[in-house]
Amino acid sequence: MPRKIVNGLTPLSVKNAKPGRYADGGGLYLLVKESGARSWLYRATIAGKVRDIGLGPAAGLDAVSLADARELARDKAKEARSGTIPVSDRRKLAQEAKAAAQAAKVTGTSFRVAAAAYIALHEDSWRNDKHRAQWRATLAAYAYPHFGDIAVADIATEHVMAALQPIWKTKPETASRLRGRIESILDAAKVQGLRSGENPARWRGHLEQVLPKRAPHTRGHHAALPYVEVPAFITNLTGREAIGASALEFTILTAARSGEALGATWTEIDLDAAVWTVPAARMKARKEHRVPLCPRAVAILQAVQPLNTRDSADAPIFPGAKGGQLSGMAMAMLMRRMGSVATVHGFRSAFRDWAAECTAFAHEVCEMALAHTIGNKAEAAYRRGDLFDKRRKLMESWATYCTSPVAAGAKVTPIRKAKAE
Repeated sequence: MPRKIVNGLTPLSVKNAKPGRYADGGGLYLLVKESGARSWLYRATIAGKVRDIGLGPAAGLDAVSLADARELARDKAKEARSGTIPVSDRRKLAQEAKAAAQAAKVTGTSFRVAAAAYIALHEDSWRNDKHRAQWRATLAAYAYPHFGDIAVADIATEHVMAALQPIWKTKPETASRLRGRIESILDAAKVQGLRSGENPARWRGHLEQVLPKRAPHTRGHHAALPYVEVPAFITNLTGREAIGASALEFTILTAARSGEALGATWTEIDLDAAVWTVPAARMKARKEHRVPLCPRAVAILQAVQPLNTRDSADAPIFPGAKGGQLSGMAMAMLMRRMGSVATVHGFRSAFRDWAAECTAFAHEVCEMALAHTIGNKAEAAYRRGDLFDKRRKLMESWATYCTSPVAAGAKVTPIRKAKAE
């Protein structure tokens, strides 16, 4: 049985030791490197693994004396016996400093700051400026007054309830969106280590127990003209010289969403090929959409082209009075002045009804003309084309119908509702 070493080193032997490792006993070792550098080590066996913990230098200005090294070794031995995995004092100080810094960060990060960071991180992926503005507006109006300056780590259910309860019944849609936004911000804060525990804004199994469930929400429908009245409407429309009239007729002929038409710029238009390419960033489905332009749509573009006085490819096709794109209200107000209470979006429904009832074009051709996504995932995975040539024939047929004398004397009044998208 090997002899147990106790106080095997002396100050002189520490000073004169050659390169190597020397045991003092009790797990304390002197390590001398080839360079002459000397340091103290405590060796412990924890969970069957040998671990060396540095105790500091054994020479130089900051040298730890032999007596102090023995005391440090005894402290590490106590830690090991108590079940704590011993680490070097330097590492322990670093860990404590890191923990203190994280605690300070958590304490100093308010919900308002966490929300601003979340918005900055995600807003580029949101569809439009209106959505970004709504995020900021709802938080500023309903969340910040209650807990905007409270540390995000301290946000509790009572804070969330204080923001939601006043508007839960009176503004249910706003309240629901606000709750979801608060939940997302707090989830992100937890991932970043700024808070822990359950999310107080979570609905399932939490807030649903203390807030009344909303009645099933049915989205409003867009009032639409029956397709038989569209030719009469177009006849009335083409006699008007306002830029809003041109924008509205172009929107109807292309069966586009009003936002897609009003946001169009000249860089998206190829007049020679009669194609309008809407970039993915401006599409509801986040997928580029090519629109075949009928001769009348091309003529409208040629007529408004002189309005691009800067001759800029990025200029809006339908400019507003202040130089930006035309407001959607311009088309809506024009329709009211024409005596119609239908909506611009409703013309998409009129187009779809006409295509289904008056043409033999396939269902998928009509749906792609409206830039609708394919509901069947298997079909969507295999369908790579956009049926462009077939859609061109469809849109030319629509334009021919719209400008035909059919039902030219029909009244321009909505008689049904078109499904909202």
